[in-house]
Amino acid sequence: MAEVVESEEVTLKKLKTMMADFAKERDWDQFHSPRNLLLAMVGEVGELSEIFQWKGEVPRGLPDWKDEEKQHLGEELSDVLLYLVRLADICGIDLGKAVLRKLELNGKKYPVKLCKGSSRKHTQISCEDDCNENGGKEEDPTK
Repeated sequence: MAEVVESEEVTLKKLKTMMADFAKERDWDQFHSPRNLLLAMVGEVGELSEIFQWKGEVPRGLPDWKDEEKQHLGEELSDVLLYLVRLADICGIDLGKAVLRKLELNGKKYPVKLCKGSSRKHTQISCEDDCNENGGKEEDPTK
């Protein structure tokens, strides 16, 4: 696989091609079924979770983390992303288009005027007053 230059822009298309080439060079296509890729990705999410497991809440930017910890985090995040890109490719899903469609759908499910400042799920949003009760701290609205 070709070396990546750090200043080079990374796109989903480029990652997809690089992952396909990587697997082909190693004759791994035979192992890259949707199920196997999903399970591998779940394993990587577990490794990612371990990094945060005993840290409690951490501030944005991870200011108290050592460079080695941030590098390890980047590696685990990359593993998850690479498996996700590969899984989408194997399943014939255009991940870029799917993401844009999902953002549009989320915009409709979570209109700004009804949910600004609230973490309530779309099924709990019915009016502006409901959205601002309890400071909107109930749950993550992206689920």
